[in-house]
Amino acid sequence: QVQLAESGGGLVQPGGSLRLSCAASGSIFSRNVMAWYRQAPGHERELVAIMSSGGGTNYADSVKGRFTISRDNAKNTVYLQMNSLKPEDTAVYYCNYKIASVEVWGQGTLVTVSS
Repeated sequence: QVQLAESGGGLVQPGGSLRLSCAASGSIFSRNVMAWYRQAPGHERELVAIMSSGGGTNYADSVKGRFTISRDNAKNTVYLQMNSLKPEDTAVYYCNYKIASVEVWGQGTLVTVSS
């Protein structure tokens, strides 16, 4: 069983920065993929950024150049550094862990970008 604990959300002004963290615990397999998704009110959940245990990354076009995903495999933690935040980045951000047929979601952390 894998559990994910997210932190770092909050209220930030447009142009500001936040860093989200997601710590995985339990029966962690090293060759996993971890990702961040988000869901804004009235919208479907969408992929924001994804990173394999080997370091490969992919980003949604809307966040390229502004967001950076990273991970500390020793700590089983994935981060999302969010810079130049825009009001349209407002959403609940979810951490995701996946390996083979196992997929686990975090509880979500709210990010609000507003002046």
